[in-house]
Amino acid sequence: MTKAIRFDKAGGPEVMKWVDVDVGAPGKGEIRVKHHAVGLNFIDVYFRTGLYPMPLPGGLGMEAAGEVTAVGEGVTQFKPGDRVAYASRPPGAYAQERVMSADYVVKLPDSIGYEDAASIMLQGLTAQYLLRRTYRVKAGDTVLIHAAAGGVGLLACQWAKALGATVIGTVGSDEKAELAKAHGCDHPIVYTRENFTQRVREITNGAGVPVVYDSIGKDTYIASLDCLAPLGLFVSFGNSSGPLPPLDSSELAGRGSLYFTRPTLFSYIAKRSDLDAMAAELFDVVSSGKVKTNVRQRYSLSDAARAHEELEARKTTGSTIFLP
Repeated sequence: MTKAIRFDKAGGPEVMKWVDVDVGAPGKGEIRVKHHAVGLNFIDVYFRTGLYPMPLPGGLGMEAAGEVTAVGEGVTQFKPGDRVAYASRPPGAYAQERVMSADYVVKLPDSIGYEDAASIMLQGLTAQYLLRRTYRVKAGDTVLIHAAAGGVGLLACQWAKALGATVIGTVGSDEKAELAKAHGCDHPIVYTRENFTQRVREITNGAGVPVVYDSIGKDTYIASLDCLAPLGLFVSFGNSSGPLPPLDSSELAGRGSLYFTRPTLFSYIAKRSDLDAMAAELFDVVSSGKVKTNVRQRYSLSDAARAHEELEARKTTGSTIFLP
């Protein structure tokens, strides 16, 4: 039997159980994938706790990399033995093997290993759309990236630096500041002892930044708005500290006609052509060495509860993967 993480009620890490599952054969438009590595992301916590509701009982996990073991009717782009990776709904990647739609799966180039792929599909594609589509970073920009030592943060810092931007990042400790600096962050700010709004204004000579990339949410929202230049863009792509309060448009108007967006990866990859183009650009920047992967924690998939505890306690840096 194949093993997988399942849970039947929302709650803490203890609700996750390592159980036997019957995977079955792929149906029309589906493939069966044997996972070699599975990614851990904060969105998994949101589903586990019920912040993002989902049908239960169910599985967790949005990204993985592995090998195709079978294809269903109508699937022509994949064959057994193909090396593939994905970032996709519905959750279910916390499994040794699964059946899923072929629509959100991409082939891996030889230059990208399974562990690296599992660490960059969700986080790397997120960095891609943030920097190349939501706000297209260009040489000479100064950008603010919260959680700069996290999985998305380390990738985004490197990528923004490679695009010619000056990168400001917030982190929670001196150790994380050094890590962010080693990955392209020009000005790491330790938010536990520094006022990041004040520091951003100092770094930009009072001008502010054209864009803030914020995955923290409630704790940083208003202070982030105060970092923006007039007509600047606040990008809320996560809420690890809790959901944002209801949007008050006067908060945007009074700070210089600011823009606000709440993007999700799954909107950006809804079209197959967009997914292919985004993945190709991601694989290219990683293969070229401009952006280096950051797998810094590895856990057995059966130990998912401990991994969640350490992620929520902010004990992790960079990317975390499970080995099935």
